[in-house]
This record gives sequence, structure tokens and C-alpha cells, in this order.
Amino acid sequence: MKASIFITCICDSLYPHVGEAMVRVLEKLGVTLDFPPAQTCCGQPALSSGYWEDARPIAEKMLTIFQNSEYVVAPAGSCITAVKEYYPLLFEHNAAQYRQAKDLIAKIYEFSEFVVKVLKKEDVGARFPHRVTYHSSCHARRFLNTDQYVRTLLKNVKDIDYVPLAHEEACCGFGGTFSVKLPEISEAMVDEKARNILETKADVLVGVDLSCLMNIDGRLKKQQANVRVIHIAELLDEGMRT
Repeated sequence: MKASIFITCICDSLYPHVGEAMVRVLEKLGVTLDFPPAQTCCGQPALSSGYWEDARPIAEKMLTIFQNSEYVVAPAGSCITAVKEYYPLLFEHNAAQYRQAKDLIAKIYEFSEFVVKVLKKEDVGARFPHRVTYHSSCHARRFLNTDQYVRTLLKNVKDIDYVPLAHEEACCGFGGTFSVKLPEISEAMVDEKARNILETKADVLVGVDLSCLMNIDGRLKKQQANVRVIHIAELLDEGMRT
């Protein structure tokens, strides 16, 4: 099986080690990967802020770059949501590009979804002897419905001490430009999220959206909390090496 990595801006710029972990896991599971070097942003910031015409050439580039890919895998549900939710609307008046958008939608996957749904791997042979809780991000939970795949993977990790997170469905307060436009509300939301995480007494918080993890990690560090915040790909990668 062949797949292309869509790294996303935040992973490429701030969390390249998550992309590396994702590659190691997928290669161990037998996937042949490629990385189209011309890839850039998917256009999500502009799309979600209403600047559709500015986003159009960026989205067109996405369609071209991944048009020959068998599958496309990304470490962030928010970017995949942008493709699936906005691209059909963005290209609804151009039949050729609309078809390209639909083709991309049919083959683009969030990492955990790809592992379980496409590769049919519920147990990747990972061992992670730590107390872990899970933040369910808005895009994974409300738009993509990929929470089920993360839970399946975590359930099959050996020696994991999984602790449910109270109000895990609550937003962490990041929300892209939301945290900039309404910082006081955003801060109150991430404070509540941090309190709930600390109440679990977990050593590790795992998630699938790097923007959420960045926001939560920043708050926990400011509070000097001893909680490691990682992506599901990092957990599996580390667990497959122990």
C-alpha cells in the first residue's frame, strides 16, 4: 500500500517530530510513503475566517499535489475537516475541480483513522506503561467522528493505564482565531481543561490535533504541571519500540 504524507503547517513548523513518529509507525505497518515537497497550507485559516477567494489558489494547489496519491494521511483532524467541509463548497461552480475535490476527500485520512479503518490494524504491538488520559478534539469528535479509532488503538496498547477525562467533549479553547479574538474566554476554557486533566493524575495526555495539544501543553507548563502532552502517533511509535 502506498500513501502520501500531508504534514500540515503546524506539524511542519512546530512539531516535526510528530511527523517523523507517524512515518515510523506507518512504515512498520508496511506502508510505502512519499512526501510531495511542494505541499503548503490547505487554506484552513483563510477558509474559516471567510477569505474564500484568498484560499482558492491554495486549495487548488492541494488538489494538484495529491491528485495521483493512492491515500493521503495527516496528523491533524482540523486540516482534514477543512478539506472535507469546505472544498466541495469552494469548487461547487467548477465541475472539474469539484470532482478533484471529491477524489481527494475520498482518500484523505486522519492518522488513527487510516491505521484502523484502512490498514485494519487495531493492535499495532505497542506497549506504554503509563497513566494516560485522552483529549477529544472538536474536529475529531464533531466533524470526522474519528474518536472511535483513537480509542480502539489505545485500548489495545499493552500495560497502559487509561483514565477517562471528565468533560472530554469540551473544547480546549484554542479554536484558531477564536483564542486571539476572545482571549479571556479561551483562557477560561483551557483552565477548565487543565483542571480536569490534573484531576485524572495522568502522566500523559494524548490527542490527535496538534493545535489543541499546543494550547493545553502551554497552559499545563505555565502551571508547572508534570504532564507530558503527546500525539497518538508519538505514543504508538514509542510503544512499538519498547
